[in-house]
Amino acid sequence: MIKTGEFQNLTVVNKRDHGVYLGEDMNAGAADRVLLPAKQVPEHTEKGDVLSVFVYRDSEDRLIATTAKPLIALHHTARLRVAQTTKIGAFLAWGLEKDLFLPFHEQTRRVKEGDEILAALYVDKSGRLAATMKVYPYLRTDSPYRTGDQVSGEVYQVADNFGAFVAVDDCFSGLIPKREMQAGYAVGDRLSLRVTKVHEDGKLDLTAHEKAYLQMDIDAEAVLDVIGTEYAGELPFDDKADPERIREVFGLSKAAFKRAVGRLYKEHRIEIGGGTIRKL
Repeated sequence: MIKTGEFQNLTVVNKRDHGVYLGEDMNAGAADRVLLPAKQVPEHTEKGDVLSVFVYRDSEDRLIATTAKPLIALHHTARLRVAQTTKIGAFLAWGLEKDLFLPFHEQTRRVKEGDEILAALYVDKSGRLAATMKVYPYLRTDSPYRTGDQVSGEVYQVADNFGAFVAVDDCFSGLIPKREMQAGYAVGDRLSLRVTKVHEDGKLDLTAHEKAYLQMDIDAEAVLDVIGTEYAGELPFDDKADPERIREVFGLSKAAFKRAVGRLYKEHRIEIGGGTIRKL
């Protein structure tokens, strides 16, 4: 059976002026053949030759073969440029003559022409190839990374109950757990992260924080800067404040905030009292 969205080796069954017809073997009937247009046919191709082709649907919704290599494979992910937006969705440039359709309901944020987005390739209910920004089911879990490794990736979903879902290297499954979340993550953000855990299923836990002994200094400077610039030198709460308020203001967990405040206090850079923290 000829499959759409995949490279496959097919046999030249017949030659015509407008191209060659390909099938799984020389006995393939008319209904089981696909056209490779003349401009795509390699020189000196003859009946019985086997060609490696990619099969998709053309602008008239007919199965068509090509020797060109698309930028994305079926059930895989890749970064693609938005070529056009319309009332029914967007179209992505993916290396073939006909742009790839990205329906509105498969978009996780509004896209515009010229954007580069992370997408996966799937076959829709009508048998057509289409793109989706809902990439979770298509991300791989066989990354080469280990705990402590530095990685980069793109946030493709933010869930209040879980955290920020990240496509590491645009293809591996990762998560910044809620406890590690910093303020302001949004779909499309590209981040530099550290692997904190590799689960048995291969998925990665991630953090934007450095190792604790390094992060404490970074957090302390950030806290002092916020107190000085946003609160005129006096924070109207201390390290006993509600964790959500701390996270909202500093993007830190309560524990990280307390460590940072402790460091600043020991260095005599702040004063704590009366439910406030004052910069010295």
